[in-house]
Amino acid sequence: MKVLVTGATGLVGTALVKSLARDGHTVCRLLRRESETRTKAAKGAKAEKPAGPGQVLDVAWDPEASAASAIGDPQGHVTGADAVVNLAGASVADGKWTTQRKMQLRASRIKTTRSLLTALEKIGVRPSVFVSASAIGIYGDRGDEILTEQSSPGRGFLAGLTSEWETEARAAQALGMRVVCARFGIILSTSGGALPQMMRAFQFMVGGKLGSGRQWMSWVTLQDAIGALRFALERTSVSGAANVVSPQPVRNEKFASELGRAMHRPAIVPTPPFALRMALGKEAAEEMILASTRVLPKRLQEFGYEFAHADLRLALEDVLHGS
Repeated sequence: MKVLVTGATGLVGTALVKSLARDGHTVCRLLRRESETRTKAAKGAKAEKPAGPGQVLDVAWDPEASAASAIGDPQGHVTGADAVVNLAGASVADGKWTTQRKMQLRASRIKTTRSLLTALEKIGVRPSVFVSASAIGIYGDRGDEILTEQSSPGRGFLAGLTSEWETEARAAQALGMRVVCARFGIILSTSGGALPQMMRAFQFMVGGKLGSGRQWMSWVTLQDAIGALRFALERTSVSGAANVVSPQPVRNEKFASELGRAMHRPAIVPTPPFALRMALGKEAAEEMILASTRVLPKRLQEFGYEFAHADLRLALEDVLHGS
């Protein structure tokens, strides 16, 4: 299988590329100019080789360019691609949500996805499946309500942003592609994402619950995030929205307790809501940290996906101390 991947240098993208290449698939990383420059510097600017099983090929693309020049592929690496995984999107946790930042977050998702689909429309034989990143932020703050893919979108900036993102991704259906919107929860990995930031407080012995600690956290290990993406690529029966979260969400106070236990640190220093609002801004703190999202992976389980990590305690032990 040949897979095109955007956002290939991020936490999930890097792990997905390695997983696919390890199993003999050809991966074309669609890289923006700045990502391509960093990658070439890291690799010593090695020349590309012809496409083949298990290879990773870098293809330049510019979402800001016209459709005719968005993907620069003189070697024809993109030709014959079977699937696309769209992981492009700036982190919502990097900086306060100013008006300018919100515009950047929106453009990195909606405009980038639109540009990608416009470029794919020019390909003679298109990929058969389009898997696009999404997020459980689409549900908003819902208290103790149990949320599945059938639940309605919530309110707030994140919910609106994610809803628009999914709408843009579903346009791939008109191009004859099966579409899956992977709604990621909090991804647990020591390589990036939220977990290293959470761990930092515990390392300095000031870890504990955030706010009341009663808000639900829907989490998933990086291993299962990649497993779910691979599952969506390979199972032709999977389509539509899919919650990529463990079947066992926990309250924040429970998460803090288990993280402290795994790190052999106490979880006794709570962070009050006002401190979070000061640090992140009121809107971002309330939607990212203090919001309660009790999400279940109903569709993945119905399709037969088996989670490697369903229990938080075992998951944290594996993520922090596993080989």
